[in-house]
Amino acid sequence: MAQQVKPSATVKTTAPAAKSTSTEQVKFIFDKSNYRLLIISVAVVAFGFVLMSGTTDIYSNTKIVIAPIVVLAGFALGFFAILKKPSAQ
Repeated sequence: MAQQVKPSATVKTTAPAAKSTSTEQVKFIFDKSNYRLLIISVAVVAFGFVLMSGTTDIYSNTKIVIAPIVVLAGFALGFFAILKKPSAQ
């Protein structure tokens, strides 16, 4: 049989830290305008996909040209919303 090994020192447990009651304001990464632009960009991309679905016309000008441009514009707006620096206050 294997030999049992006893620990040489006892393990001390500490009490959990008390909850902090300070009311520090949380700093978000993005500003309100950034979130607004992100929501608008999601809506623009969704509108572009709705334009792509359209009717049964496969080769319509809306499906082939306009809808992809609208989707790309939505992605560009989202990219801009992420990279835009928040206003310094």
